[in-house]
Amino acid sequence: MAEPEITLREQGALGRITLNRPKAINSLTLDMVRDMHAALRAWRADDRIRAVLIDGAGERGLCAGGDVRSLHDAVKAGDEAAAETFWAEEYQLNAALGAYPKPVIGLMDGICMGGGVGVSAHGSHRVVTERSKVGMPEVGIGFVPDVGGTFLLARAPGELGTHLALTGAPVTGADAVLCGLADQHVPSASLPELIDALGSEQLATDGVDAVLAKFAEPVPDAPLAVQRGWIDAAYAAADVPGILQRLRDRPEPEAQAAADTIAQKSPTSLKVALRAVRTAPDTLPAALQQEYRVATACVRIGDFVEGVRATLVDKDHAPRWDPATLDEVDEQRVEQFFRPLLGEPDITG
Repeated sequence: MAEPEITLREQGALGRITLNRPKAINSLTLDMVRDMHAALRAWRADDRIRAVLIDGAGERGLCAGGDVRSLHDAVKAGDEAAAETFWAEEYQLNAALGAYPKPVIGLMDGICMGGGVGVSAHGSHRVVTERSKVGMPEVGIGFVPDVGGTFLLARAPGELGTHLALTGAPVTGADAVLCGLADQHVPSASLPELIDALGSEQLATDGVDAVLAKFAEPVPDAPLAVQRGWIDAAYAAADVPGILQRLRDRPEPEAQAAADTIAQKSPTSLKVALRAVRTAPDTLPAALQQEYRVATACVRIGDFVEGVRATLVDKDHAPRWDPATLDEVDEQRVEQFFRPLLGEPDITG
């Protein structure tokens, strides 16, 4: 029998959700989203469960994001509704995590990208390790930060959120704490013992904060902290071309590397992502509602299919963006991504 894509278990007063597709770095499928949401509903009403833990199977990471390859294949087969359904239910799960009345501990060990951020960074206790690689790489596949990513990135200090959104580059666990995507730093070697403690009587007697405090270590220095000068100056420009020009004008090698990285991304996604972060609503559900409109537009009129083709299907890493340049992406085109949709689902969790 095939391994289940997600395992659910109760360890004492702890409800544990383990993403279980290690060969795919636990990329999320619709069934996984539905199983997670069902478990959260059940445990919400169960007085025996004091907290919920979300972790990932295998050694590579919590979650590499949504299974965008399958979404690409569905769209190519003429089934755009499959992508719309996935995003609607995924975002409803994200909203539910953000409003959950019990502590939710996300172990953001190893790779934690896109959808992985969505199932961990909206919880009450977000744990990173020295192995964490946290990021929102969507602009590289003709998409835009979603799963509440615009809500999180808009609240990062200075222009750090803009930098992460436009480069799509992963950051360290320490950087994730700096950017407001995580809270505590625990050595990866201590995670099994931490999980055992959370699943023991310590959870009921001491509470989540006290248990985590026994394993957390001081957060290491964040590499991005020393780069705030050029990041805040360059990304404060009014638009993407202006940001690129400011980056090119900077003397720091890191700024030049950021410019090179951004220049390879979808011009449409870059402009839409910048607007999405800068106009992110003040509540997570409202931000997710806006992201749903943007996500579906990335399929209908954006570069999503081509970006996934170039990155994950043919793997030629030579996407043919349409339009091909930033100058060709006018404000009227960007505006189309944010228009309310007839009969769009309510993202409330």
